[in-house]
Amino acid sequence: MLNRSVLANLGSHVYGLGGIALGLVGLVWGDFAEVWQPIQALGKVPHRTALAYVFAVCFLSGGLAAQWRRTAQTGVLMLSALHFISALFWLPRVIGVPRIYGTWAGFLEMSSLVAAGMVAYSFLASDNTSRSVTIAQVGRFFYGICVVSYGVAHFAALTQTARMVPKWIPPGQPFWAVATGVFDLLAAIAILSGIQAVLASRLLTAMIVGFGALVWAPALFANPREHIVWAGNAINLALIGAAWVVADWISSRRRQIQQVADLDAAMETTTT
Repeated sequence: MLNRSVLANLGSHVYGLGGIALGLVGLVWGDFAEVWQPIQALGKVPHRTALAYVFAVCFLSGGLAAQWRRTAQTGVLMLSALHFISALFWLPRVIGVPRIYGTWAGFLEMSSLVAAGMVAYSFLASDNTSRSVTIAQVGRFFYGICVVSYGVAHFAALTQTARMVPKWIPPGQPFWAVATGVFDLLAAIAILSGIQAVLASRLLTAMIVGFGALVWAPALFANPREHIVWAGNAINLALIGAAWVVADWISSRRRQIQQVADLDAAMETTTT
């Protein structure tokens, strides 16, 4: 029980830190993270700046709540709701231009944060009822679908993805654009099938950390006054937390199943 709690809190902490980062960025710029939260797709929204500040305060509050065990479940629920709203901002584009995969990719990227929030909410529950397990399993399934989209997005915009790879990393930008897309697809298959799911979800988390360290963090030094750079770092941190939470839950679930199997085997041995 102690290990489960520690792992759950670790993933939810990072997930919450992503919310804190989004909240702070929103408060500083007084606007939504347009690339990931395209409220402009809804048209001219009245009182947009005021809404952006409310959105930012809610992100900040949810992220802070996720840092304390007593309020963590409420915090991740709040963050999940905010990410769900962000995903809804993509729907006018998805409906309007369904043949452009970038609109689906944006919608599913935000949806992955919602799915991970479902897993975190269940994982932080004080009990381990069948209902909480079902919620986590549904979240895991939808998260896996979203990770499929991560990989497809790489191949749908291969040139643009390659440009984001630092030029100094051998053997070259096109190689890593393809390789990371393949890694995403393999991780998705593992998460959905359960085959090597713990390893795959851990490696997926590490890869997203690598994106932050090699792509987004250096951009802060190159363009420290750009809103999109700070927002991108915040979103990447949230994505790290999402992958981390899912990896923690899969690992914990496997341990629970193994413990039950060991207990059954021990009881069978005793009775015989």
